[in-house]
Amino acid sequence: MITSTFRHLPGVGAAFEERLWRAGCLSWQDAAARDDIPCRRYEAGTFASGLADSHERLAAGDAAWFSQRLGAADQWRLFATFRHQAAYVDIETTGLGWPESHITTIALWDGFQLRTYRHGDNLEAFADDIRDYKLLVTFNGRGFDAPFIEQTFRLKLDMAHLDLRWVLKPLGYAGGLKRVEQAFGLDRGGLAGVDGYTAVLLWRHWQNSGDDRALETLLAYNAEDVLTLEPLAVHAYNAHLTGLPALPEHPLPQCGRADNPFNASAEVLRKVGVRAA
Repeated sequence: MITSTFRHLPGVGAAFEERLWRAGCLSWQDAAARDDIPCRRYEAGTFASGLADSHERLAAGDAAWFSQRLGAADQWRLFATFRHQAAYVDIETTGLGWPESHITTIALWDGFQLRTYRHGDNLEAFADDIRDYKLLVTFNGRGFDAPFIEQTFRLKLDMAHLDLRWVLKPLGYAGGLKRVEQAFGLDRGGLAGVDGYTAVLLWRHWQNSGDDRALETLLAYNAEDVLTLEPLAVHAYNAHLTGLPALPEHPLPQCGRADNPFNASAEVLRKVGVRAA
């Protein structure tokens, strides 16, 4: 999809891009071969140089360059190309406010391996590990997870960022992650009814009681939040692609959610006020 995208070029909006597709310019190569692109004269040179830059940046694997030039709702266009360099990330904290609150756990899934990080243990390792990826995938991460991470580690997450909240919204899927999961038939099993506030309570319970089941339940919840992101990203990519009738469809095979290696304790959840499903 990325080589069929023109929205990242100066002066190219949705209507112009669709005109290009309908005129047979289904890729950058198609457009570069034409001398009758319907640009305004003063934009023609910028358009041609933008195509050349696009080829160069893609060859260099520079996902961030494209991400910076696309709106939040269009970041899905990067997914197929950079999927195998993606980190699905979610954080849990002691509350919503910075700097009074701090990160308790982070889960990172890359499609192959799940890694977890914990305050007071290996949290600092996340700052090094995240640099290995070119595409960050979150749900509402632009407004919460990414700023919290950047403030905590004093680093800039300068890779491309696909925030599924804003990618799914134009498709009619609004609300929080659990609501979106339900719309796609994704079931959290014993973690149904657990939310971000419960995660705060689980951390407090573990800190106060030393009950390792509370920590594992928190890690199970945190892991669930990232393991669900990959199938949602595939759903979003395919749905957006279907909505572009001027282009031939090449949907991605739908993937399932990977198994969660952590076990939630129904007893601990009851102790913090949650009736597990």
